[in-house]
Amino acid sequence: MTRVVLASGSPSRLDLLRRAGLDPEVVVSGADESALPGESPSALTLRLARAKATTVADTLDRGVVIGCDSLLELDGLAHGKPGSAGPAIAQWRRMAGRTAVFHTGHCVVDAASGRRVAAVCSTEVTFARPTDEEIARYVASGEPLAVAGAFKISHKGGWFVESVSGEPGNLQGLSLPLLRRLLAGLGVGLPGLWG
Repeated sequence: MTRVVLASGSPSRLDLLRRAGLDPEVVVSGADESALPGESPSALTLRLARAKATTVADTLDRGVVIGCDSLLELDGLAHGKPGSAGPAIAQWRRMAGRTAVFHTGHCVVDAASGRRVAAVCSTEVTFARPTDEEIARYVASGEPLAVAGAFKISHKGGWFVESVSGEPGNLQGLSLPLLRRLLAGLGVGLPGLWG
């Protein structure tokens, strides 16, 4: 069976991979996540996914390493993890009733050969108009503070998502269909990963 390493500390990504039949090791890369001047949100997610996967793959002698990074693009600006209540509330007020694009950069590296494939999955998401009380209670739950875009569609944040256009799993920080194609690009099939 092929060794699978997730170069991310994201509980959502780990849960998604486990529910999809994988049991990855988790090695957090510690890669610098700063944006470069003029870098688009999509390009930033791809660069960070590559950095995460490559940083971890360089420490291994075998296996496939999966690196991902997600951001919500609204008005051309990247919105990551708000980190605290004030920024999360402000972000929800900006997003309310609007459509944004959730980008996830994906990179898969074969640690033995150093071969690498990467791509971005972008999904449009239209948000409801939650009341001020709903926003305050949602933010007080702590859920939106540590996730890109300040929402989790598979949890309480799902109440405030009106529609999705594109790959819905991407909103959990990883697109399984895209990941399957990337793995195939390295000659890795799902049967060798399911064990």
